[in-house]
Amino acid sequence: MAVYQQLSSLPEFSWTAWHGDGTLRAGLILLVGVYLLGVGPLRRRYRLGPPVARRQVAWFFAGVALLFTALEGPLHDLSDSYLFSAHMLQHMLLTLFAPPLLLLGTPGWLLQPLVRRPAVLRAARTVTRPPVALLLFNVPFLAYHLPIFYDRVARDHGLHVATHLLFIATAVITWWPVLSPLAELPRLPYPLQLLYVWGQTFSGFLVGVFVTKTHAVLYPFYSEAPRVWGLSPIDDQRLGGLLMWVGGGVYLLAVFSVIFFVWAYSENVDGDVVEHPLQPMRPARATGPAAKGGTLKSSATKAPVAERPAAEAPASLETLGPKHVAARPDAARRN
Repeated sequence: MAVYQQLSSLPEFSWTAWHGDGTLRAGLILLVGVYLLGVGPLRRRYRLGPPVARRQVAWFFAGVALLFTALEGPLHDLSDSYLFSAHMLQHMLLTLFAPPLLLLGTPGWLLQPLVRRPAVLRAARTVTRPPVALLLFNVPFLAYHLPIFYDRVARDHGLHVATHLLFIATAVITWWPVLSPLAELPRLPYPLQLLYVWGQTFSGFLVGVFVTKTHAVLYPFYSEAPRVWGLSPIDDQRLGGLLMWVGGGVYLLAVFSVIFFVWAYSENVDGDVVEHPLQPMRPARATGPAAKGGTLKSSATKAPVAERPAAEAPASLETLGPKHVAARPDAARRN
């Protein structure tokens, strides 16, 4: 009853209203600070690895920016108090978009000190195995969307924060077999990456279809909330289901396509490269004794050349006679 009164007393939603969380901001600032310290002073002092490219740093900051966008400001207010569909968009940013950017932006040598202990490395290898990584994320994700659990989490702020942290951590693990920056925990081969990403689509598909196709409001929490933009609770619920079903599916299809084309490109580079018809053929590199003598041999097989008879030797000027010798042009005529 207290929660219902709290939801009913909420003001109308405003894009300019910004209700931040000091703990969250402190956590993100700490994350960025540790990253910059590791890729900057600590790297140079302890010679941890090569300099980090600007593009890689940009990926990491993009991931942090998505976390901040999802957990702060208008989207946070919409998802926590007004719209189920906004909550699903928030979860997509936290699990599908931010973790891959964080992994792409993290150099492997920055994480290597964490897995130097054999026990830690064994545990990391266990949780990042593809079947385990899939289950660690998708089982809690599916269970969370059961109405009895979802409504309980939505009404308890502390439990809600813990759920978001669990989603972010398990999402990083579930993306690890595809985007691992560590040689000790290598990525899957490209064909298995395709199969893995395909398997990742099932949880969003099942939840999305279930939420979209039902004719009843599954989550009473949002039916008690003030309405935004004229969306009824059932329409809001269907929109959220479509975001997970269609939006998440299209995103994972794009990831699947990128992996496929990267695989095709790597196969083309590693295998025999076909010369472009308009590209000149490169001369073969000389090998063996001929190379030491400064003479290049073509890789193509040459037919044996018969020795030229002595009679076919080029004639000298004396043999040709004066009438066969071209006269030099007169200097006066040239002027």
